[in-house]
Amino acid sequence: MVLSAATGNCSHHNVSDPFHAAMFGLMAVAAVVLTATQALLAWLIARHSLAPHTVFGHSVVIGLLLTFVLATASGFLLGGQQPPAGVGLPVVGWQLGQADARPAHFMGVHAHQWIPMAGWLLQRYRVSNAGGMLAAFTISYGIVWTLLALWALP
Repeated sequence: MVLSAATGNCSHHNVSDPFHAAMFGLMAVAAVVLTATQALLAWLIARHSLAPHTVFGHSVVIGLLLTFVLATASGFLLGGQQPPAGVGLPVVGWQLGQADARPAHFMGVHAHQWIPMAGWLLQRYRVSNAGGMLAAFTISYGIVWTLLALWALP
């Protein structure tokens, strides 16, 4: 990506020649492998740690699993369509006036941070029914991701 940017070329969705098309495909494979590590980490933590028996532990496992599922699904959605051009939101460039898969992908990639943060806060402040609140947060997170993914469909 740095080399592409330095030479004034697009780093993503660049299929202008066989080399760049191959690199775009290789990037997709690497991204799926990278997110698959999240599922492996979730399995290892659930199997070999005492932490999953806490609200925070559950949130870590859930967040890692959702990162694998949501980031992979939205990554395929994002990879299959060029993001809209033009000025979007500051910093991220997301387009809110037209279909854009980047917000759903962002939520998918960062589930392993947001859900454990919610679990940690629930456990830290000894919220009554913390398990139920974590479930409600996780379901809400999934609903928002689903709405963003559906919105991104062409």
